[in-house]
Amino acid sequence: MNTKALNQISYGLFVAASKYDKKMNGCIVNTVMQVTSNPLQIAVAINKNNLTCEITQNSKKLSLSILSETAPFSLFQNFGFQSGRSADKFVGYPFQMTEQEIPYLTEHTAAFLDCTVKDMMDLGSHMLFICTVNDCDLVSDEKPITYSYYHEFVKPKPDASKTKGWRCTVCGYVYEGEELPPDFICPLCKHGVEDFEKII
Repeated sequence: MNTKALNQISYGLFVAASKYDKKMNGCIVNTVMQVTSNPLQIAVAINKNNLTCEITQNSKKLSLSILSETAPFSLFQNFGFQSGRSADKFVGYPFQMTEQEIPYLTEHTAAFLDCTVKDMMDLGSHMLFICTVNDCDLVSDEKPITYSYYHEFVKPKPDASKTKGWRCTVCGYVYEGEELPPDFICPLCKHGVEDFEKII
């Protein structure tokens, strides 16, 4: 089986955010889809290792910032490659609060959605949230970013001549070693061995 075939599925890139008690956090997600029009509902998958998943499970509230093609790599590093358990990810990033008091980004963002979680499903590595959209609006006229655009134009190209081992095709993390353990999980983006490629 060649799992690279899955890379041909069209994805967008988003910041999913939530707030519970006084703690708010956001993370990069790439699995969002509208599932019904009446009521207006979306499905969002979030890695269970992410603090945002835990907060969303508690708050039953979720916002989505639909990122645009102007988003710099530093935004993906901030929201995707570090944990909200040790960093306040919204410091230095302009945001506003939805009517439910959930943060969403106001720069490098095409639109936002303010949602209430109606159902959750444990899918193994990810939790799937089925959400009713309470409010949504355009933030800019910028074009939404796709996963392929991110890989082609945003994510820096690695210098293969300097490093040997295995590279995560999602975030660029390098595991140094001849053999990649079959249960290895990327410490940055939490993807498994299927998303690593040998550096030759």
